[in-house]
Order: sequence, then structure tokens, then C-alpha cells
Amino acid sequence: MAGLNAPFSRFEWMIAWRYIRSRRAEGGVSVMTWISLIGVSLAVFALIATLAVRAGFRAEFVDTILGANAHVTVYQSLEVDASGQTSRAISDYLDLAERLRGIEGVTRAAPLVRGQVMANFQNSNTGVQVFGISPEDLGTIPRIADPLDSLGDIGRFSEGIAVGSGVARELGLNVGDKLKIISPDGVRTAFGTSPRVNAYEVVYIFTAGRWDIDRTRIYMPLDQAQLFFNKDNVVDEIEVMVADPDAVDDLTPQILEAAGPRGLVWTWRDSSGSFLRALTVEDNVMFVILSILVLLASLNIISGLIMLVKNKGRDIGILRTMGLTEGSVLRVFFLCGAGIGTVGTLVGVVLGCLFAIYIDPIFSLVNYVSGGGVWDPAIRGIYQLPAKLMPGDVLSAVMLSLGLSWGITYFPARRAARMNPVEALRYE
Repeated sequence: MAGLNAPFSRFEWMIAWRYIRSRRAEGGVSVMTWISLIGVSLAVFALIATLAVRAGFRAEFVDTILGANAHVTVYQSLEVDASGQTSRAISDYLDLAERLRGIEGVTRAAPLVRGQVMANFQNSNTGVQVFGISPEDLGTIPRIADPLDSLGDIGRFSEGIAVGSGVARELGLNVGDKLKIISPDGVRTAFGTSPRVNAYEVVYIFTAGRWDIDRTRIYMPLDQAQLFFNKDNVVDEIEVMVADPDAVDDLTPQILEAAGPRGLVWTWRDSSGSFLRALTVEDNVMFVILSILVLLASLNIISGLIMLVKNKGRDIGILRTMGLTEGSVLRVFFLCGAGIGTVGTLVGVVLGCLFAIYIDPIFSLVNYVSGGGVWDPAIRGIYQLPAKLMPGDVLSAVMLSLGLSWGITYFPARRAARMNPVEALRYE
């Protein structure tokens, strides 16, 4: 009658549960059970935590790129004028910007004047990059108009300049201070070129979320920047934002057509694509390495099951003589190993999700215990360690762990099922 029982019947679950919780003195392997359970839990936790940090870092990095930089930069090829001077200046920038805005998928097109200068306040100096932009266009830059933190009023931008928080910290600036901007390309005189120096009131201090932007960037009203850099009625480039940055390559032909015969484009993928590709390679390598860690943790289940089968040889022989089939014995020991792997996976998923959700206080604790300086934004570009739980990543970790733990459980369970009951009871 035993052969008529459905697979994974109640009595098979009962025997498997008794074997899992039995102590070593009773022929069980409770220590190995706990080691296997903890190993699988930690491996799954490490895998989910790493995938969450990887996804968060990529999302934060891309968001800061797209939130404070052009999705597409439109500029022009070199042109030689009658005097032999070369220039990339765009003179019909208003018409060009209007044509670019007319492209479906383009959300804005902002003329820019750009220059590298020296910033001076009291006795402090630092190199900065000045972006000349109209007040209306500045208000449409997500990471500037809606930054992580800010001081002052962006509505007063037409009266002064907007400064990154890193520049302000480096120079000791505050809202209302007068910042000197010094350019070596100034007025040409009979004795050479004298530097151009102007002072501007700091009306807005922003924290965009990227160290290199906050540390080097200053925004100036477009008309003031044209005057300061001797670029009357011309701009250096057009900053284009699109609705779907991931599909920017599809819009490139239309943007080039609108830019005219001298038009050239540079997309955000051109500037950061190599770094993102490196991140993808690193993601794949980390997944493979941590998958090996999950495999090693799952191998502990094999060790525990082999010991359990050896210790329970007499019980197997008795059960087989009572009519228990090979399939039932296989399922009993499969449930033992699969149960450990499943519980370990669930515990690892819970720990990994909690780590991703509460990463900020956890990281703050680590930073406090280590004395600070664990995360250097000058190296990593962003100010904190981000984490983003992706359902696909969690599902991949669960499927990997369950697949490995269930798969390797089959072999010792099959060995137990094929045990000869006569041999098992010979010396009993």
C-alpha cells in the first residue's frame, strides 16, 4: 500500500522534519544543519546586498549625470574666418535652439557659454568651470533647480551667480558674498593680454549630488557670461535634454539634421558610456563570484546529508523492510536538504532586503566606528553608498540559491534511496 502514497505525503514530511531536528546523540547532524543554514543565509544575503548596492550605485550615477548635464551637446565644427582665426562659436543660437526644441522627444534646448577660470575669495583661489545660461533654462535643470541641498534663492539668479557647494566650501563662500572671477583671456593691450577680473554676488549655492559638479561648477547669466568671455551674440554650444535619455541614439540623426552642415553632437553615452560598460562587466563578474559563494555554502548541505544518511542507515533499512519505496526514501532525504536550503534562502532574502532598506543608518554606524572617511566622494563621485532593491535581482538570487541547494540535495538522497536494506541491517 505504501507504493500508492502520493509523492511528498504527510508521513514523508514528518520523517524529514524529525531527521532535521534530531540531535547528534540520536544519530542526527544538528551542528551541520546549523552550519549549512547559516552558510546559505549569509551567501544569499551577500548576493542580494551586493546586487542592491550595484543597482543603487548605477542608478545614482546615471541620475546625477542626467540631472545636471546635457543629454546631448550640440556644437559646431571649426570655422576659419577672414583673419585666419578658428572658432566653434554659434551665432544663430536662438534659431538653432528653436529648431532643436521642435524635435519630438526633445524637452529643452539651452544655449551655453562655457569657460574655465580662476575663482578668488579673500585669500583663497580655486579653478572652476563657468556655465553661462539664461535664468529660465537654469530653472529646468533637475539637479540644480531641485538639488539635494541649497542656500539662497535661485529666483535671484539674474542678479548674480549660482555656485556649487564644493566651490563654496573650498573658498569659504556664503550667500551674499562677492566672488571674483579671473580669466587669463582678457583685454588685449599694447603690452599684451591683461587678465579680466569681475566680481559677482553669490545668490544661490546648490548641491547637485556629484562631487565633481559641486566642486567645480558655477552658473552665470548668459548675457554676463557673453560679456565676460568676449563672446558677444554667440554661444559655445546648445545643451539638449530629451524625454527618454536611454533612447538618445534614436534622436541623434534628427538633432544632427536640425544642427545644420557644421553641426556635431556629443551624447551622455559618449562621455560616460565606457564607465557604464565597465560597471556592467563588474556587475557580471561580481554575480559570478557570489554565485560561487552560494554554491560553496550549498555544498555544506551535501556534507550534512551524507553524514545523516550514514547515521540513519539502520532506520532506512527498517523503513524499507516495512514497505517504504525507494522514491519515498529519496523524497524524505530530499526534503531534509531542500528544507535547509529553502529556510536559509528565505533568511538570506530577509537580511539582504533589510540591509538595502536600512543602508543609510548601517553605513553611518560603520563610518562612526571606523572614525569617518570610509566613503570618499572625491574618488567615487557621489556622496553616499546607495542601494536599490530590484525585484529581478532578488528573484535571481532566490532562484540561484534554491536551484543549487535543491539540485545538489538530489545526489545524497538518491544514495540513501538505493541503500540495500539487507546490508543496512546486517550488523544490527
